[in-house]
Formats: sequence, C-alpha cells, structure tokens
Amino acid sequence: MRGEACAPGGMLAGVKAELTVPDRKGAVARVMKHASGDKRFKILEAHIRKYQGQQDALIEILHKAQELFGYLEDDLLLFVAFKLKLPPSRVYGVATFYHFFTLKPQGAHTCVICLGTACYVRGSDRVLAAIEAEAKIKAGETTPDKQLSLLTARCIGACGIAPAVVYDGVITPRQTPESALAQVKGWQPRGH
Repeated sequence: MRGEACAPGGMLAGVKAELTVPDRKGAVARVMKHASGDKRFKILEAHIRKYQGQQDALIEILHKAQELFGYLEDDLLLFVAFKLKLPPSRVYGVATFYHFFTLKPQGAHTCVICLGTACYVRGSDRVLAAIEAEAKIKAGETTPDKQLSLLTARCIGACGIAPAVVYDGVITPRQTPESALAQVKGWQPRGH
C-alpha cells in the first residue's frame, strides 16, 4: 500500500498508521471485529449492498457513513475500502478532497464561512476573523468544550446573498462580523 497515489493530494505521506499499515489483513480483521457489535456498521453494509458494492458509489457511501457516525474515522474508512475492494489510499483521498467530509468529531454546532470570491469581496474574511477571535479557535478547529466547529468552504453557491454563513446547516445571508458573533455567542456557555 505504500506509494499509492491518492486523488488529488499526491502521495499518502501524512496518513495515520491504520491506513498505511503493511499488514492490511490484520488491520481489516481488527476493524471487522470492532464493527461486529455496532448496528451502524450493519446499516452501512446494507447501504453498500444497495449500490451492489459498486466502487463508483464511494461518495454516496461515504455520505451515509458520515451521517451514521458523525465523522469518518480511520477504521471506518478502512471498513469502506475493504467492503468496496478499494485501496484505502483511494478512500482516504476522496474523503480528504471533498469539503463535506470530516475526519474529526464536530462540535454541537457548526459554522461554515464561505470564502468564495463574492463572499470574500463582501467581507467574509472579517466575519471569519471575528469568530476566530471570539471562540479562540482557527478555521478547521472545534472549541475545547465541543460546542462549536468553525469551518470554511471555497464556495457554497450562494453568491447572490454574500457574504453567506452556514449555521448548523442553515444558509444565512449578508453576514457581518456583528451578526455572526451574535449567533455564535448564543451557542457558548454562560460566562464565556
């Protein structure tokens, strides 16, 4: 498995050991044993069967996996790779390429700031800076209390209402640093 290219980020230099272990059979056996007691894996297997194990259904299957588990941990990616008979590097490459997928647990609330051209020109960078300063985290991080995950997107396709921010899955138009802070402060525990 070493040296396999992933799409489109190049070689798998920084992938965790679970995805690059030379003893793939041992890693798969460990994952399968872990999966045997979790109903979510059975639901995911049924979803894979729905697509008849087709490798080109990888994105749809990863969407379902993230819906079931909340995020795509290494063991889950290895499970999907095994079930679809794909190299783990390909599954990892797809999971890291698309912005929708996350490899870490998310907070109770998510804030996704669009940094596409229209939003950026209209001040999304200032919105991001204000939230980073208030929450004391950087984009891509979750607050220590697990209340807020701050994310960015290249473009969410809402250019006509720029700058747009997605709060817990709801697109909100024409955000300012002040309106964004009002939303985020409502998610933080009292006294913060």
